Amino acid sequence: MLYRGHCHCGAVRFEVEAPEDVEVEDCNCSICRMTGFLHLIVPAARFRLLAGEAELETYRFNTGVAAHRFCRICGIKSFYVPRSNPDGIDVNLRCLTPEPRSVTIVAFDGRNWEASAPALAHKSRS
Repeated sequence: MLYRGHCHCGAVRFEVEAPEDVEVEDCNCSICRMTGFLHLIVPAARFRLLAGEAELETYRFNTGVAAHRFCRICGIKSFYVPRSNPDGIDVNLRCLTPEPRSVTIVAFDGRNWEASAPALAHKSRS
């Protein structure tokens, strides 16, 4: 299924191909908990930025591997390149339309990232 996504103001727009029934992670790390990000990790080939490259800023912390991209106008992080899957894109389910037919939310222990991350490795594979 092809989903459309955007930030709050609409300056950053994208599309992503994902199943009608999705599984997403609800991470308890500090940044995810504070932003309410629901993680839909896909292979990079299934993501296409349609507009707003010039409006994107990047925030990196801790190891600096994850590239947290957010709209410089409205501040929404609708997708980013995750540390767990640097070959993929992690899309915020809450920024997509239409809504998936069903959503399974899986708790992810991001506070203990090193021990938990290997469980996500398969998500960015085609």
